[in-house]
Amino acid sequence: MKYFIVIIFTMFLFSCSSNREEDENCKFLLNVPVNEVINLSFPQYSQLQFAGNSVRVPNIGNGGVIVAFTGGDYFAWDASDPNHVQASCSVLEPSGLNATCGCDDKNEYSLVTGQSLGDNTLRCGLKNYRIQKNGNTLTIFN
Repeated sequence: MKYFIVIIFTMFLFSCSSNREEDENCKFLLNVPVNEVINLSFPQYSQLQFAGNSVRVPNIGNGGVIVAFTGGDYFAWDASDPNHVQASCSVLEPSGLNATCGCDDKNEYSLVTGQSLGDNTLRCGLKNYRIQKNGNTLTIFN
């Protein structure tokens, strides 16, 4: 009976697959610890009180963090393009509920889903951070 359980467990262990192909192509961003509190009363974040707006919070994450407000929910994404090696042009610039890469290919992403927009579907989506609202402050963390 012991051998039977060991064989079943071993078969189960080796039958699990991993999606290594996607992981190999999505390694441009580092797993940087993020724990930032922003106050929506401050002028630089006042746009986040109105639906359809977004702001980039610099100096956290890989290239800063973009916070977007849909009117019902807040979303936080790393501001570095996950489909590029980190460079000055790979920092995303938010505009409404979309963000665009400054490199020649101008990759564009939805700040609601984190997925690429346009004709070419990119393999890697934006890196998402958790966000918690407490009164007039937002805590961004991973």
